[in-house]
Amino acid sequence: MVEAVCATCGKSLEAVTDLSFGAPLPYEEIAEGERGMRATLTSDTCTIDGEHFFVRGCLEIPVAGGADKFVWGVWVSLSQPNYLQYLDLFDHRDVPLPAPYFGWLSNRLPSYPDTLLLKTSVQLRPFPDRPAIELEPTAHPLAVHQREGIDAAELERVIHDALHGTHAG
Repeated sequence: MVEAVCATCGKSLEAVTDLSFGAPLPYEEIAEGERGMRATLTSDTCTIDGEHFFVRGCLEIPVAGGADKFVWGVWVSLSQPNYLQYLDLFDHRDVPLPAPYFGWLSNRLPSYPDTLLLKTSVQLRPFPDRPAIELEPTAHPLAVHQREGIDAAELERVIHDALHGTHAG
């Protein structure tokens, strides 16, 4: 997808088609020794203290000049009723999907001003696809990229920052 070589490490960025987070930020902020007592984390869901509920989804960014999309695997928080409905529907095929859920983005994406708690719409998709995450249409650069696309040079910078721990804010 991206036909470039990282200026820092020399690795090809061509094979990077998406980046993802293994957990929502609130989970990562729990001391490692407490996680087992306070949280449950799977590849698709996370609960913390029985009060905070998260699901993993796909925030797609169109790449300008082509049909490609760059996908961020991100976590969003849901209300408890929506989370429980998500669990009921998650592994079923051929069931009517509900209207999108409201959620808060629960990761900080490198190379962007703070993305934590951006408002999202969480649209369930048929199993086995993860939900589609759509940001509220604001002037935040990530929301602009999702609406209008990202050019290859900017995407290369975003990937570089993500791979090398560089953050914008």
